[in-house]
Amino acid sequence: MNKFDVTTIPTELIEQIRNAEHLVVLTGAGVSAESGIPTFRDAMTGLWENYRAEELASAGGFRKSPPLVWGWYEWRRNMVLQAKPNPAHEALAKLATKVPRFTLVTQNVDNLHERAGSIDVLHLHGSLHSPRCFACARPYVFDSTIPPEINEEKSIEPPRCSHCGGKIRPGVVWFGELLPEKIFQQAEGAAGKCDVMLVIGTSGLVFPAANIPSIAIHNKAITVQINPTSTDFDSSVTYNLIGKAGEILPAMMELL
Repeated sequence: MNKFDVTTIPTELIEQIRNAEHLVVLTGAGVSAESGIPTFRDAMTGLWENYRAEELASAGGFRKSPPLVWGWYEWRRNMVLQAKPNPAHEALAKLATKVPRFTLVTQNVDNLHERAGSIDVLHLHGSLHSPRCFACARPYVFDSTIPPEINEEKSIEPPRCSHCGGKIRPGVVWFGELLPEKIFQQAEGAAGKCDVMLVIGTSGLVFPAANIPSIAIHNKAITVQINPTSTDFDSSVTYNLIGKAGEILPAMMELL
């Protein structure tokens, strides 16, 4: 493993990115955190520290108390809509225009990549902005883009499905649920065929998403980790760039 920071990005890495035929990016909560969005565990504060995560992020928790769960997710949705894409999001949108083929895979549910200009993002864990019916799974469209001002203590009765009358649930992947099969297959396929992969702001502890970099590593792709802290990928990636994505990615784009 080679360790670098924003001041020592190696020229050979820049050349490898410049010559890449298919570049894949996997982003995690660390990228959103640079926009001021708490990670899931960090968000479990105040009133919410009295609940287990499974009570707020599971089908069982929703069945037990739909207003509690819906209210918490509406609070989160309000929070992310007030956040803005950071330089890392913006740099990735630009990077997509520099290579013949680009695949962006994210574990984040906030849609900040799209707001920065990225398209065709593969959302492994769903999106706060794509709710669906808990009963029939039909998509639901919010009446308003911006949810009402609420605090984290507010319970809200979820809306009802116009087709079957079922309760609308958040469009995220909960504990005990499988990742969206088609999207996960696309992510795995891209990882198996790429020649360069960037792994950004992810701890490598959330499976099966954490398996995706291993596929690229196994297939001898150039792998680059961008993270301010150590992770399980430290010993296996080709390059380890230590620092904030919002600093390293813009610097990388300048070199490109």
